Amino acid sequence: MGFLFGLFIGITVSIALVVAFARYSNVRSTRRAELARTIAAFARMTVQDSRKLLPGEFYPSWVVFSQRQKLNWLNFELEKIWPYVNDAASELIRSSVEPVLEQYTPAVIASLKFSKLTLGTVAPQFTGVSILENESGPNGITMELEMQWDGNPKIVLDIKTLLGVALPIEVKNVGFTGVFRLIFKPLVDEFPCFGALSYSLREKKGLDFTLRVVGGELTSIPGISDAIEETILDAIEDSITWPVRKIIPILPGDYSDLELKPVGTLDVKLVQAKDLSNKDLIGKSDPYAVVFVRPLPNKTKKTKTISNSLNPIWNEHFEFVVEDVSTQHLTVRVFDDEGVGSSQLIGAAQVPLNELEPGKVKDIWLKLVKDLVVQRDTKNRGQVQLELLYCPLGKESGFKNPFNPNYSLTILEKVLKPESEDSDATDVKSSQSPKKKDVIVRGVLAVTVVAAEDLPAVDFMGKADPFVVITLKKAEAKSKTRVVPDSLNPVWNQTFDFVVEDALHDLLILEVWDHDKFGKDKIGRVIMTLTRVMLEGEFQEWYALDGAKSGKLCIHLKWTPRLKLRDAS
Repeated sequence: MGFLFGLFIGITVSIALVVAFARYSNVRSTRRAELARTIAAFARMTVQDSRKLLPGEFYPSWVVFSQRQKLNWLNFELEKIWPYVNDAASELIRSSVEPVLEQYTPAVIASLKFSKLTLGTVAPQFTGVSILENESGPNGITMELEMQWDGNPKIVLDIKTLLGVALPIEVKNVGFTGVFRLIFKPLVDEFPCFGALSYSLREKKGLDFTLRVVGGELTSIPGISDAIEETILDAIEDSITWPVRKIIPILPGDYSDLELKPVGTLDVKLVQAKDLSNKDLIGKSDPYAVVFVRPLPNKTKKTKTISNSLNPIWNEHFEFVVEDVSTQHLTVRVFDDEGVGSSQLIGAAQVPLNELEPGKVKDIWLKLVKDLVVQRDTKNRGQVQLELLYCPLGKESGFKNPFNPNYSLTILEKVLKPESEDSDATDVKSSQSPKKKDVIVRGVLAVTVVAAEDLPAVDFMGKADPFVVITLKKAEAKSKTRVVPDSLNPVWNQTFDFVVEDALHDLLILEVWDHDKFGKDKIGRVIMTLTRVMLEGEFQEWYALDGAKSGKLCIHLKWTPRLKLRDAS
């Protein structure tokens, strides 16, 4: 009996346990589903939703929501640690900037070093903070901090002139506004969870300072103040301004992949400018242009000066190294050359490199403005024409580059691998790496002047007697069409062949004139490089006439290439 009772109790308890476990599993599953729904709801919550659930006064002081609150907290913490940051940053600036100062020391100065350097007691204020998700990548974090600083630093430069005079120069009244970029990369599973910190001045919005000789006036030495100021700005540009970055290893490792490296080349052909504003009281301006990607003396290119012209033609080619195509710009500044005096700025223009399609030549007209940052001046200052080509490093074989014959599948396979295998082409193939300056792209250019439309009336009878003068600028070859009498929509359909010896650097100029018995009047013109016809081989296009109230010209071009090398002499 006892055995049966025990057996009954055991079975009953077992069944109860099974039922209880089953119910517990159901309840647990239900709770998990409810928890998952709750977590999903929290994930969709906005800051406004969280404030409705729990007002801000119930949060501790370090929990903030708004950008302004984050910055206030960040600035408050920075003020507390500023004395320690000052010591570390001062030494870092000294070691980083001083070698660059020596590199850019002007000719009138023998040496330039810091004798004192401290950032003072006033901490900078952060006015903006952002995380760049699209540039961080899976193995790093990129942060940008906008900063404003009106500090009281103690900076004294020990300067010695070539005459042996020692000048202790104090840098005072420093005001700075800019954006710093911090890159925490690579992310690792070891505290502090990143291997190195890279920092850079991403954007310099404003930098003001004054220079004063300790115990004297800097103006007593002509030219020394401007030379020192230019040296300081160049040193800042070359030492910490993006894409240059400083790398601080946090954990042991090789971080050479974080260093600044070229990512591509930018070929620039500055063709011409038109309708420039006149800076001279007598005659016309004498314009020249300065072109750069990074505004450093050794990385800036300058064109020749065109005397007495508001429509200069330069047709000059430059090449630049690109370190960050996503943020860098090409800048063009046009000046009026005043001879012995300082040049006057006519206008400036800028092209973001991220607007260029790799491997594709872009022909662009840019409007000149007075200030690239604050564009409040609406005065017409003219335009500049550029041909641009960006080629990423390592992808040269996939792009056509009419400016560089060293690529394996370039331009113009028609140019580099002509159909007629002559001795010149054979010589090029046998040369492993001919330099750009040693290569001449030559061939025959067939120019067909097809027709013109809507020409302006220049005769008293409301008509014109138009003809076209075709000129190759570098080759100094000219031809002209027949005169079509009494027509504003003439048709010529005349073809002219030109032997071109250096197509990469030549220009085709087509000028439309009105023929009179006692002279001729210029109606307008079209100026173009030969880049497109070299790339495409043949095309036909309508072009608006520059300098004319109306009118356009239809031109058909055909290119038959032949490549040669320059003589060694």
